[in-house]
This record gives sequence, C-alpha cells and structure tokens, in this order.
Amino acid sequence: MKLWVDADSCPKPVRDIVCRAGKRLSIPVIFAANHPVSFSKEFKVKMVVLPSEADAADNYIVENAQPGDLVVTRDIPLAKRLVDKNLDVINDRGNLYTKENIQERLSIRNFMLDLYKSGLSPESTSKFSAKDIKLFADTFDRTLTKLIKGKEVPLSPDNAPE
Repeated sequence: MKLWVDADSCPKPVRDIVCRAGKRLSIPVIFAANHPVSFSKEFKVKMVVLPSEADAADNYIVENAQPGDLVVTRDIPLAKRLVDKNLDVINDRGNLYTKENIQERLSIRNFMLDLYKSGLSPESTSKFSAKDIKLFADTFDRTLTKLIKGKEVPLSPDNAPE
C-alpha cells in the first residue's frame, strides 16, 4: 500500500496529515508535482518532480498507483482516471470519489469550466478552512482504515494463533 498525493495544489495541512499517517503506519508516501513541494524532514516522503508539461504528474500517478493505494487530489479528471482503475481517491476537502459519483462531479467541473471560458465566471469557491481540514482528516482516516482492514489476512485454521 502507498499514499499518493497530487501535490501541485495540495494544501500544507493536508500534506501533513498524509505524512503523519504514513509515518505512524509505515506506509510509503509519494508526492508527485511539477515543482518541489515542501514537507517536514521528519517524514520519509518520496518527492517526484516531473516535467512542466501538461498532465505529467497526473500520468505518473495513474501509471504507478495500484488498487489498494490511496490517492489525494483535487483534480477531478485525474480522479476519474484513478477511479476507473479501481483506486480509492479523495480530495483535500474530504470528498470521496467513487464509481457512483465521479461522472457527476466531472460533469459539474466541465460545466463550470465552460462558464469560465465563456466569460461567465462563477463566484470563486470558499477558502480552505479548519472545517475542510477536519472533513479531509475524517474521510482520509475512514478510507485508510478500510484499505488497511482489506489487506488483513482473515483467520483460518491454518493461520489462527495457538
């Protein structure tokens, strides 16, 4: 299991939560971005800096993440690609992307982008807040716990403790 972070626009409090979980649970943490992203040296994080070309970090994550990993991204097209690969994906505000909701989220994102390109800019989204950090932490913890429990080997007569 690995924890992946699309780090280009990931807020520092979210990066810190992921790093602390990786350290506590001995799970590798990989940041992928088009530029170096800061993190505390107390954490063992792999920072993958990719070329500045479009979707380089996204493509790296899609090519390397495996089912059973957890990915954090606010990039909805990337989330769609990952959900299609059967990966668990959450955004930095605690939204879990699933096969049931990703198409709707992508449609809304595309609609908002079309409005923006037409000069009809919708009001900007709210600032990242303490409430968002809590929502992220709660969803991250629930999803991580589910993934870890899914990795546990069920007890059978052959592996039951004596």
